[in-house]
Amino acid sequence: MGYKIDYANELNPAQLEAVRTIFGPVLVIAGAGSGKTRTLVYRVARLVEEGVPPERILLLTFTRKAAREMLRRAALLLDEKCEHVSGGTFHSLAHLMLRQYGHLLGYSRNFTILDRGDAEDAINLLRTALGLADRKRRFPRKETIASIFSMAVNKRISLEEVINEEYPHFLDDLEDLARLFEHYIRYKQEHQLMDYDDLLVNWFRVLKGFPEVRREMARRFEFIMVDEYQDTNALQAEIVRFMAEDHGNVMVVGDDSQSIYAFRGANFKNIIEFPKLFPNAKIIKLEENYRSRQPILDLANKVIEHAKEKYTKCLFTKREGGDIPLFYKARDEADQSRFIAEKILELREEGIPLSEMAVLFRSAYHSFDLELELAKRNIPFVKHGGMKLIETAHIKDIVAHLRLLINPYDMLAWNRVLLLIEGIGPKTSKRIMETIKIEPDPIEALKRYPAKPSFAKGLDKLVVLLDELRRDFPPEEKLSRLYDYYESIFERVYYDDHPKRAKDLDQLLAIAHKYQSIDEFLADLALEPPEASVADIEPLENEDEKLTLSTVHSAKGLEWQCVFVISLAEGRFPSSYAVGKEEAVEEERRLFYVAVTRAKEKLFLTYPATYYAPGEGRIFSKPSRFIEEVRDNLKEWHEQMDSFLAEDEEEASSTFRPGDLVWHPVFGEGKVKCMADIDKVTVQFANAGERTLHLKFARLERL
Repeated sequence: MGYKIDYANELNPAQLEAVRTIFGPVLVIAGAGSGKTRTLVYRVARLVEEGVPPERILLLTFTRKAAREMLRRAALLLDEKCEHVSGGTFHSLAHLMLRQYGHLLGYSRNFTILDRGDAEDAINLLRTALGLADRKRRFPRKETIASIFSMAVNKRISLEEVINEEYPHFLDDLEDLARLFEHYIRYKQEHQLMDYDDLLVNWFRVLKGFPEVRREMARRFEFIMVDEYQDTNALQAEIVRFMAEDHGNVMVVGDDSQSIYAFRGANFKNIIEFPKLFPNAKIIKLEENYRSRQPILDLANKVIEHAKEKYTKCLFTKREGGDIPLFYKARDEADQSRFIAEKILELREEGIPLSEMAVLFRSAYHSFDLELELAKRNIPFVKHGGMKLIETAHIKDIVAHLRLLINPYDMLAWNRVLLLIEGIGPKTSKRIMETIKIEPDPIEALKRYPAKPSFAKGLDKLVVLLDELRRDFPPEEKLSRLYDYYESIFERVYYDDHPKRAKDLDQLLAIAHKYQSIDEFLADLALEPPEASVADIEPLENEDEKLTLSTVHSAKGLEWQCVFVISLAEGRFPSSYAVGKEEAVEEERRLFYVAVTRAKEKLFLTYPATYYAPGEGRIFSKPSRFIEEVRDNLKEWHEQMDSFLAEDEEEASSTFRPGDLVWHPVFGEGKVKCMADIDKVTVQFANAGERTLHLKFARLERL
């Protein structure tokens, strides 16, 4: 038959094969940047051109916006009939079907859907009714409980498994949480309510329990397509299997190498085991990349080559040339931040806009040092995937105490500090502030405040702390003492997730290590990046143009000309939480693959050879195992010799002492063993072993 669209000329051979394959199960492994959306759009058009009624085609995506956009593009390719294709999310499909078939489970057509806020309020109501909201005991907040229940449902695992894996500090509450979960399920059933997760659960129950519904689904939707299949959870995979049971005309599209959402319940095994669910599945691989230069793709291929379980694929591009990805081994986090900021300014002067650059990291706190450096240099940025350091509630608590040392009349800081004390509410805080703000020394005045027994002890502790902090200690020492005071408050106020938040406190302590005064430290923390311009270069044509800082999770699906992936050290990327758990490390590898495949033209990888760890001082770090695996695909960048500090010859012999941590531009970091002579030093290097260096010629820097 004659087709309106010239598929053969508009698609590459693999895309064309996927579009032309009409019947039977098909698994399309779509490598990063390989045009998976284009393939889905053209297949929708092809099915309609083949004469399939649009309403018999089902396109499942992860956002309604994505479905609408694909169908709009298909309509532009062919005609408006494509917009009549059934498109949406798993949840929107389940909602529609349950209005029709929910009666099989005892639900009327008029059941009510609870949004997340409604669900949390229902949980809170039941928590109170069960006596679990008693102020005398600590119990997880309603938001946290809702997250725990949701994870159990989506992963199809028990509440105990969720708490063991993700919230071990709640193990003492397990019995009460299980009781609350049972009451929550019963409450929803009795009141004709379904929360967001129930939509999937109940649609699955209908499909599993009623074969006649499965047959009806096969007649209603003759062709099913699923986008981002690697991000489906166990329930969604089963729903697809049941709905396609009678005809098997299902095409799923995804990339096993980009399965990075296990924490949301996504199951990597879904895409790996698709051929088991559909034994005659045809596998088509999209490997031609339209985004990146070949050297970047070579590195990406090398990364995923080491994966334990995968669909083997090799990304390639027809675009010629390209720079080999650059690896920079920084002395510490400050050096890493300086290198990145200088490179960004260089690239900007070369004509690459800030909006075409991104800095990616494993965890939001990894960028805190860099944020300060960018602010100092007036490089505007926007951050995704985590709050800025100064915006998090627990860091605001710490900073509020420090602000009182600089300005004892800062009533905003006083209010925050006072409300952290047990027994003090907004009214009491206001009364205390009205009393002390008229005194010459508010901290001294606080000592004389007639406190009630319910909060007198807490107020006394605060006064002792502030008195102590006013003494002349370096910022790092002040913070350390403040942490000792704050620890019990921190665990009480942020009981639900204090172990995760604790890393932010450690990071703040590491940053404070570099400062000599609290004034300077607080000023840098408070710096907000300017909106309009970058220092020392021409004004930006677009005032909104900003550098992107993002966690890798938040960067999935995006791309930039130049990408920096930072803090590639063991324990950071891969995360220390993953080390020792094979499945978790494999997901970290896929996360690294996602990070490097965001780059179109230039890719920079960095890691700090040393970093400051609270309680341990400055320690050596090891480069990420992922860096070690791709060394052959990297070009290592060394600073020019004259950029390192050199000591005068006559002072050289007195510069180094046994135990000093040092840096050499070739051998890296090491520790001084002894002075071998008046002008020679013996150093044990972390990677290069023991070396004796002549101080007249060696560019050795003390860390």
